[in-house]
Amino acid sequence: MPFVRTSDDVALHYSDWGSGQPVLLIHGWPLTAEMWEYQASALVEAGYRVISYDRRGFGRSDRPWSRYDYDRLADDLDSLIRHLDLRDIVLVGFSMGGGEVARFLSRHGAARVAGAALIAAVTPCLARHPDNPHGLDHAVFDGLAAALSGDRVGFLAGYAETVFRPGMDPVVAAGLKAWYLSMALPASGPATLATVRAWYETDFRPDMSAFTVPTLILHGAQDQSVPAAIAGRAAASLIPGARYVEYAEAGHFLPVDEKTRVTADLLAFLNGLRRSEPSAP
Repeated sequence: MPFVRTSDDVALHYSDWGSGQPVLLIHGWPLTAEMWEYQASALVEAGYRVISYDRRGFGRSDRPWSRYDYDRLADDLDSLIRHLDLRDIVLVGFSMGGGEVARFLSRHGAARVAGAALIAAVTPCLARHPDNPHGLDHAVFDGLAAALSGDRVGFLAGYAETVFRPGMDPVVAAGLKAWYLSMALPASGPATLATVRAWYETDFRPDMSAFTVPTLILHGAQDQSVPAAIAGRAAASLIPGARYVEYAEAGHFLPVDEKTRVTADLLAFLNGLRRSEPSAP
């Protein structure tokens, strides 16, 4: 299996499928690259090279005890990009992964980046502060952290019951919940908890000016995990020229609950980048 070594000697597992313009998919919490199953195959079939990887502490990657802050995670992403010598890439981040897109752009620049997509992303700032009064109260984080510390497996089993949209066929819902847990449960306990702190507490507002490339933002209006008002809409207001699409009836797990629409919107965005490229002399 392919791995890349980061600058602090952590092995990250990645997949590299297809050919064409590279699209790099960054997964959400507490999952793995496998969550992109629906989008990855469709993008490869549409003529794109699709790279996805397991964040440190998750999936098939190494599980160090510490260093789960966004500076480190952005440097991990940079290690992968440089290892594969990716250029003209489109970075796509779901939920927690959107933070890696933002921090990578501010920390490493956009020289290798052609575009970015934020899907139900945690940017620009989830935590409540005096200058972010509509953010989530710290009690929300404290409760989540306490539940994970006390019984990670039990918490995630219960959380899986709430992830997907209600009203699904029971057989389909049961299969999706089992799939979710197959990604979430093998993760490192310390990593699962530390990354909650990272995506909740990190203020990405200073990073948003680094979005100097075409940007697509997709968010569900009914997202209870990362509310659109403090995330998707706020990010769109801070990124000049960003295309913001809000799904009126959708919740948080857009790549699965709204897989057909998300794939179509991503392909439209990617194809638009292709058409906007200057013609060869």
